[in-house]
Amino acid sequence: MTQQRDLYEVLGVPRNASPEDLKKAFRQQALKYHPDRNKESDASDRFKEINAAYQVLSDPERRASYDRYGHAGIGNNAGGRGFEDFQNFGGFGDIFDAFFGGSNRKGPARGNDLEFEATITFSEAAFGVEKEFDLDRQEACDNCGGNRAEPGTKPVTCATCGGSGEVRRVQRMVFGQFQQVAQCTTCSGTGQTVETPCSKCRGRGTERKRRKIAVNIPAGIDDGSRIVMRGQGERGAMNGPAGDLYVYVHVKAHDVFERHGNDVLAEVNINVAQAALGTVLSVPTLDGEHELKIPAGTQTGRVFRIRNVGITHMGRSNRRGDQLVAVKVVTPTELTDRQKQLLEELAGTLGTSNVGHDDGGGLFDRIKDALS
Repeated sequence: MTQQRDLYEVLGVPRNASPEDLKKAFRQQALKYHPDRNKESDASDRFKEINAAYQVLSDPERRASYDRYGHAGIGNNAGGRGFEDFQNFGGFGDIFDAFFGGSNRKGPARGNDLEFEATITFSEAAFGVEKEFDLDRQEACDNCGGNRAEPGTKPVTCATCGGSGEVRRVQRMVFGQFQQVAQCTTCSGTGQTVETPCSKCRGRGTERKRRKIAVNIPAGIDDGSRIVMRGQGERGAMNGPAGDLYVYVHVKAHDVFERHGNDVLAEVNINVAQAALGTVLSVPTLDGEHELKIPAGTQTGRVFRIRNVGITHMGRSNRRGDQLVAVKVVTPTELTDRQKQLLEELAGTLGTSNVGHDDGGGLFDRIKDALS
């Protein structure tokens, strides 16, 4: 069994190569081993191998699968296209056409991608939410349906280029004939002309519209995450496919909670009497108030864990994080005469020492310990 070579090695690029680096490397390797130029016996095999490697690495999803699982993640045929698929190149010069646009014909083109920023609350990020947003984008003209012609008429084949979108000019030179192919100026390369342009879009085929777009924001999404909505971008030219909509999610800071992974952090204050005697507190959580028992002798910085009331795990609605509650004992700064008297009486009954060491660490150390 022949061992399959590493795809990055085939193209001669590092594993962190950018899409531009991949394209440049493929162009160089393809030119080097194209059978029309390289007459070595293994040139066609090398050309197939280079093509297969580029087909995988130029596709973000297939590249990610290959990076994670190797050849097992992309199946036996790495590229999905072999040398036979490149017979349409015809010759060495056509390699340049593949990269620099050999055809002057304007066909259907994919529409522009759009970006949108959505701001949601802390709770909406925790549980998920569907939001509606107003979006301006280019869509097909309602009047002509996108064909650019006034209703009742239709585009006709360009008389200049015969529908090819290109015109050929032949010049005689000393060494023979020189043929130049250029875009047809009559139809601008579309192959069709519109005798009666649409009165609404003036022959463009598109118009800007304001739409309400519903965005399903999943539970557990974090600040700065991106949601891709396929086909929700702008309409493509010449009835081409629409682009995509990229929604960047921003989560508002909460007055009480902070997020740490799927756990929620909160701090509560108690007075010295509650700390010494113990108490039951009503603590806010994402699910509402929760009764938390504070045992007698609780010190500042002690952390309590409330299970399964934190952030929902992305893609796993049955799992949630926890809430960590850090306690802070607050020393009163303003006392009534009666309160002072009671504290003085208490102080006289307690043993004291002005030298000591807290082995429990600081507040943040205790929270880190609780998270670990």
